[in-house]
Amino acid sequence: MTATGRIVSGLRNTAARVMSGFLELTHNGFALLGLAVAFVAITLVARPDLRESGEAQLREWLRDRHVAMAGLPVEPDAIERATAANPQDLPREQALLALWLSRKYRVAPEPLSAIVAEAYEIGRTMKLDPMLILAVMAIESNFNPFAQSAVGAQGLMQVMTRVHTDKYQYFGGHMAAFDPVSNLRVGAKVLQECIARAGSVEGGLRFYVGAAHLPEDGGYVAKVLAEHGRLQQVAAGRNVPLQPPVAVPTPAPTAAAAPASAATTPQSAKAPAAEKLALLESAATPATP
Repeated sequence: MTATGRIVSGLRNTAARVMSGFLELTHNGFALLGLAVAFVAITLVARPDLRESGEAQLREWLRDRHVAMAGLPVEPDAIERATAANPQDLPREQALLALWLSRKYRVAPEPLSAIVAEAYEIGRTMKLDPMLILAVMAIESNFNPFAQSAVGAQGLMQVMTRVHTDKYQYFGGHMAAFDPVSNLRVGAKVLQECIARAGSVEGGLRFYVGAAHLPEDGGYVAKVLAEHGRLQQVAAGRNVPLQPPVAVPTPAPTAAAAPASAATTPQSAKAPAAEKLALLESAATPATP
């Protein structure tokens, strides 16, 4: 064998030994890595407290990274608290109502879509007309979930929270009055009780507003029923104007033509709708919102 052949053969042998050693080292390294992974997995299974601690630290690190990138506190799960739905995902009747109410009351269609869908679901459960529930919300709060009256009625359905604290316990406490869905459910339950007590929708609405034992309700029942009628037309696909036509005032009669009994009209006939507080403090109306 020539000198050149011996050199080439030596180089080949050296390369083969180097490759063999590299493969052996790599194999042993992967084996060690596999053993380490298996050990960590067994440890985490045997010690759930360590696993939970590691997950918490990982979440904390990810949150810090998000905060650093966004420049403000972040909460990826916040979407789960949002009361919203896509109107396009609703049945046609519900979508028509959500979009019409959105335009009339200048509320975003996504929250209203969730409210409309919930009104239909709770109406089915409680055997209530969902459009009546929506009409009550429209008149009571204009779909403002944070509304509060002078006498303490709160939320979408303007429920007297301190009177119906027992009902809110099923939703975690009285602060749930400002959760739109919880307020809707409690208000619908109160409305159901009022209608059952009165024996009619009109009578139930008078109980609901706190005017069951008063000569007038301030036009409350008429307003709710009028809105209910409009919602029925919207659900049927009719083109309903956002605002009802303005009635043309009738000319007042002259003094000579005025009936003699006009001067004796009782002041109680001109009284506004009674405040809910006065009725609620009487023992006769425990179910009034």
